[in-house]
Amino acid sequence: MPDRPPLPSGHVVREYAFFIVSLPMVNHASMTAQLIDGKAIAAKLRQQIAQRVAQRRQEGLRTPGLAVILVGTDPASQVYVSHKRKDCEEVGFLSQAFDLPSHTTQEALTELIDRLNDDPSIDGILLQLPLPAHLDASLLLERIRPDKDVDGFHPYNVGRLAQRIPLLRPCTPKGIMTLLESTGQDLYGMNAVIVGASNIVGRPMALELLLSGCTITVCHRFTQDLAGHVGRADLVVVAAGKPGLVKGEWIKEGAIVIDVGINRQEDGKLVGDVVYETALPRAGWITPVPGGVGPMTRACLLENTLYAAETLHGD
Repeated sequence: MPDRPPLPSGHVVREYAFFIVSLPMVNHASMTAQLIDGKAIAAKLRQQIAQRVAQRRQEGLRTPGLAVILVGTDPASQVYVSHKRKDCEEVGFLSQAFDLPSHTTQEALTELIDRLNDDPSIDGILLQLPLPAHLDASLLLERIRPDKDVDGFHPYNVGRLAQRIPLLRPCTPKGIMTLLESTGQDLYGMNAVIVGASNIVGRPMALELLLSGCTITVCHRFTQDLAGHVGRADLVVVAAGKPGLVKGEWIKEGAIVIDVGINRQEDGKLVGDVVYETALPRAGWITPVPGGVGPMTRACLLENTLYAAETLHGD
């Protein structure tokens, strides 16, 4: 690897198979929690991806391609998909959009996925969830070829993560790991509590943190004494989808708080699963809502797509 140029003051380095990202570090001087700026870190990552895509073009290599499938008219899904397509345009990816009616059949969707699996111009396939009730999401996600599963949901990719040989990693947990790196804190030996045990965030997040040397507790709807578990945690990741579930006074002083939740209140305000105002004076680091985890999830989708193009598809 060539010599690295000197980094700006207050940055750390994250290395990838195909580029290096310099991450802005948070300032630890104040007793009030430092914000982990996911929006800024994601912008830096997108910039690096765009530079690599431009370099590929100069070298005569194929432009990475991402296909995004949206079934139905769920408003939140439409917003998410719109953001993802704009991200593709920003970094220079080939983006194919498939907006299908809510009555689309399982067979038709399976045929589309098969066609995209065989399309050499497509490196990643994203099937936006949730799907209409008559569709079997598990079967459809498993139909996506593991090397094109840029969401990281396929059992093959989750299994590789569990066996400590990750390939395409689930985007939200992967993005959270990047946010944690930006704090400059050593995660080894930390007591980490994950609130929420979904397949998308909670379970793969536990695997990521286990790889980082944390002692893991996963809390779920049957957990007793949630406050006690949270209060002992050096690191808390909350992904339950319930606004204000975790109270600020539960947070251990100096703990890292990652709030994955994004909930819209009746007045239109977006809030997380953690009571931000009371957590702020106790935590050491905290992600805002919005502007914390969400932008990193989208950026890691792009990162996975580039990785698939460069490493898994090799052209």
